[in-house]
Amino acid sequence: MSRVRKPVTPHLAGRSKRPKKPGWMPRLKFRLYRMMGPLLAGYVRLVYRTSTVITEPVDFATRFEKVRPFIMGCWHGQFLCTAVFKPKDLRVAAMVARHHDAELIAAVQEQFGIELVRGAGAAHRKRDRGGAIALRRSIRALAEGATFFMTADVPPGPARKAGRGIVKLAQKSGRPVVPIAVATSRYKAFSNWSRFTVNLPFSKMALVMGEPIWVASDLDPKAFEERRQLIEDSLNAVTKRCYELVGAVDPMAAGAATSAKPGLLLSSYQRLTRVGPLLVPLILALRRRRGKEDPARMKERYGIAGVKRPKGRLVWIHAASVGETNAVLPLLRKLHDDHPWLNFLLTTGTTTSAALAGKRLPERAWHQYVPVDVPQFVDRFLDHWRPDLALFVESEIWPNLLLRSAGRNIPVILVNGRMSKPSFKKWHRYAKSAQPLFASFAMILAQNQKFALHYTRLGAENIKAVGNLKLDAPPPPYAPDELARLERLTDGRPVFLAASTHPGEEEQIIAAHHLIAQSRPDLLTIIVPRHPERGDAIAAMIASQRNLTIAQRSQGAQPDRACQIYLADTLGELGLFYRLADAAFIGGSLVPHGGQNPIEPVMSGVPLLAGPHHFNFADIYKILLNKGGGRPVASAAELAQQVLELFDDPAAAQAQVMRARSLVAEHGGALERTLAALEPFLPPPPLSHTGITDAEAEDQAGSSGEGVRCAS
Repeated sequence: MSRVRKPVTPHLAGRSKRPKKPGWMPRLKFRLYRMMGPLLAGYVRLVYRTSTVITEPVDFATRFEKVRPFIMGCWHGQFLCTAVFKPKDLRVAAMVARHHDAELIAAVQEQFGIELVRGAGAAHRKRDRGGAIALRRSIRALAEGATFFMTADVPPGPARKAGRGIVKLAQKSGRPVVPIAVATSRYKAFSNWSRFTVNLPFSKMALVMGEPIWVASDLDPKAFEERRQLIEDSLNAVTKRCYELVGAVDPMAAGAATSAKPGLLLSSYQRLTRVGPLLVPLILALRRRRGKEDPARMKERYGIAGVKRPKGRLVWIHAASVGETNAVLPLLRKLHDDHPWLNFLLTTGTTTSAALAGKRLPERAWHQYVPVDVPQFVDRFLDHWRPDLALFVESEIWPNLLLRSAGRNIPVILVNGRMSKPSFKKWHRYAKSAQPLFASFAMILAQNQKFALHYTRLGAENIKAVGNLKLDAPPPPYAPDELARLERLTDGRPVFLAASTHPGEEEQIIAAHHLIAQSRPDLLTIIVPRHPERGDAIAAMIASQRNLTIAQRSQGAQPDRACQIYLADTLGELGLFYRLADAAFIGGSLVPHGGQNPIEPVMSGVPLLAGPHHFNFADIYKILLNKGGGRPVASAAELAQQVLELFDDPAAAQAQVMRARSLVAEHGGALERTLAALEPFLPPPPLSHTGITDAEAEDQAGSSGEGVRCAS
């Protein structure tokens, strides 16, 4: 005799009068949610009864009947009123997460006779959220004839991106996914990752049902991804249609969140910066005395251009300093070569990046210092340059620069977007100020999925994780003649390079030098400080130590046979010293600065070492250090030991370089993905590049009743 299976949940509404409190939930909160459940369910019914309801198709209930049991898919932020459309005789189960706040949703769904399956996908979290158990119970519910409801996107986002869970459920259950959406003309959308939407009474309400999507059980990874994308596209289509039917703007639509009122912090910042013309001259004067400003180009910091705007289309690229400039230059050059009608403006904020730009910018590209983030200066800058597109690099988010650019309908895109966990926590603390800023970006191209999730939770809308541009960067340039000369001077000597060092590291490098020199007395250590202006201070520190001979490159000194420490305090020559070295330590990692780019030594063919503080490039270092493409060190003693091992075993050193290059190539491709994502936003060619004469364009415009706008 076959055994009858029990219901999928112990507290199906109508079968169990007293739901069991989850063991992880405080009793008082559980009771509060149970009291609120009927009230919120009553509110949902009120919205339905006071609204003008449209359904597409009209016979959706009949279609439900024909295809059931099926998997009803919906976006996470849009599910509040879906339960009210449930036919009375349709058995429905739903997946609900196990965290505290989800208990309120569970209490509401039970009021509509919906069974509960507790659990959720882990998404990008490391902890178990009960997804595997929930999947098995969901399959059982479908086998027992229950239609199953679940949201396709998984907290904490990105929103409107279908996860793998809904595809797996369809694949293993053999039942189709039916995309649905419900929207109202009046609503309140929260600023969380999914723009959770509370529908308001006395609205126009629409339900749209899509076509069933079947998923075969024997799909290869490519076909599986195609089904996932089809479900995602179908859900987006029915959601878009819903908002069209009710005549409202989707809260997730591009630009919809930018109308949110700025928080107190952002409002205060905007007001305070209006008095910038009184304070900025003092601040810039101090920076100039410290060598951080170019006296000959100070006007550019006030938004006064140093050159005329070129005729035609202009793409403005803003990078903070040398690291961001190096990352974006290959992208700039590729856009330059592939789109001959485009001109480029590169802005930076440091003298070192300005010097680098002066050496490496192609034709049709100009450098200017970015204006100080004061409304008057920003407006003056934008009035002159009138960019057609703005690309901000990595983490450059100046409120006035961003908001006033977006306010002029200039598409602003964040490329190679990076947001560390500490930065995210700071922004998230002031969410009301963060949302208008991040929602102002037309698109954010993040370095990885983790960063994409951070941007999602801060209010950004169009986000893609495309990889890190620095993985695709070419090796830094060098002068072959100078390399040959230095190789003759250092012939036969082991060369240890400490690249891009920061305060507090040079002392440790000197300590490591002493330890290495005990075994290799002919050692030459080259120190290249991240900021060359620190050269004199570093030289004084080294000179204070006994028995060390130092040569300072900025003073014209050379690394002769007597030189032990060569201080290369010059700009733009790191590529030269990478190729001269037998081992390279990457600075900013023995002190909590966050590390520097490790791709340059890899592409230059030198084995790398790095300290524990590399959070600015966490993904790249994780790949390299965990898989033998680099060597971790935590102290001067460890650094000396690892350098000696590389000196003593050239074959192992070369094998490390080859592994590192293979790993970089394996995880590359960000440049091509970035170019593809940017293509729809690039300014079109002017008429002279299309083969259409101005007279023909005017005739076409006259026949259509529209004008033609040409760039000056």
